[in-house]
Amino acid sequence: MAKISSQDLGSLPINKLLIKQAVPASIGILVMSLNILVDTIFVGNWIGSIAIAAINVVLPVSFFIAALGMSIGIGGSSMISRALGAKDHKKALKTFGNQITLTLLLTVILVIIGLSFKDSIIFSFGGKGDIFDPAKIYYTIVLYGVPFLALCMMGNTVIRAEGKPKFAMYAMMIPSVSNLLLDYIFINILDYGMEGAAWATSISYIICFAFIVWFFLSKHSELKINFSHFGLNPKVVSEISSLGFVTLARQAVVSITYLFMNNILYDLGGETSVTSYAIVGRMLMFAMFPVLGLTQGFLPIAGFNYGAQNYSRVRETINTAIKYAMIMATLVFVLLMVFPEEITRMFTSDLEVIKQTPSNMRWVFAATPIIAIQLIGAAYFQAIGKATPALLLTLLRQGIFFIPLILILPKFYGEIGVWMSFPISDVLSTIVTAYFINKEIRKDLME
Repeated sequence: MAKISSQDLGSLPINKLLIKQAVPASIGILVMSLNILVDTIFVGNWIGSIAIAAINVVLPVSFFIAALGMSIGIGGSSMISRALGAKDHKKALKTFGNQITLTLLLTVILVIIGLSFKDSIIFSFGGKGDIFDPAKIYYTIVLYGVPFLALCMMGNTVIRAEGKPKFAMYAMMIPSVSNLLLDYIFINILDYGMEGAAWATSISYIICFAFIVWFFLSKHSELKINFSHFGLNPKVVSEISSLGFVTLARQAVVSITYLFMNNILYDLGGETSVTSYAIVGRMLMFAMFPVLGLTQGFLPIAGFNYGAQNYSRVRETINTAIKYAMIMATLVFVLLMVFPEEITRMFTSDLEVIKQTPSNMRWVFAATPIIAIQLIGAAYFQAIGKATPALLLTLLRQGIFFIPLILILPKFYGEIGVWMSFPISDVLSTIVTAYFINKEIRKDLME
């Protein structure tokens, strides 16, 4: 493998650089999404459709705690990218050390709280009726592995900020492959049921953590920290927090969305509707992998060149990223509009779920071609360290528009009102984001 330097972010052609950064990120997200997808297929076919709903109840809780790591990672990585662009290696090292300390402290505290109040948390997130018991089994075991997942998510963003996208890709692939192998052993061979699914997930997080540690101790990493870098610096913590809060707020809104969706759908359609949402949710994670990968690849390029005050390259990065992302999002849209029933049948043989899900899936993905503008626009402000507009644009889609819509529209249209809320919020958030990103380019990026 050819040695890649962070300075390449400021010198290679944007088209080539974006592909170089985005393809490994997309592959990593694809493998991770495939893991979630196949894991759900295994659980649905080997344990039952209720198990799919049970995992869907647990995911927002475990992912929110793990998202602390991603938040700290993305907030700090924005600082690292800009520091490397400005050749301030000392700040990059201090930032990374503080990221590790913050991630450990906060996730362990939240896991302790999460385990102490697990019954009420599971019930609040829709773990009702037949869903409760399997959800409790899965929740308890998975939370043990969540701090390792948080450290992995934090470390992955730092690896990408260094300009090492292939290693970031490996870090995403390793736990995914491990989880599927362990799923087969624990569920299919040893017949451990929900416990097997949970242990497979937690152990895969630990394996990923071991790889992340190896990378930063190896010659491949430019960030060689020592114990002095772990001490929390108020200024560094403040900047990490302000930028990382954007990602954390987004995941908090995602978790709140799951809370509302699971409860609203359970009241309107019972376990079948919750299971349908779980399947559509998995497709949201899986189908958008190329766009999300491009967004991940976009972040360090925009941040590095902004830090180097090379604004023409920043403009080119924004335009190229939006163009590529819209093309890929349109391909995803066509696929899901044409084959929703075939996709649903991969997850379950439950006829009621198969009958209901294709229509729901079409509603959810109806505005997919334009969502690239919203994702890249929100990511740009985070990449350059402007926390307030980044937070606003990140919360637009699910917080400001989507949650009010799912609380209002079902009162008039029933369950279909829930699914209509997805494309409406996508369109509204994209319009607002397009306005802000265009204003930013005209104001600050015109040389």
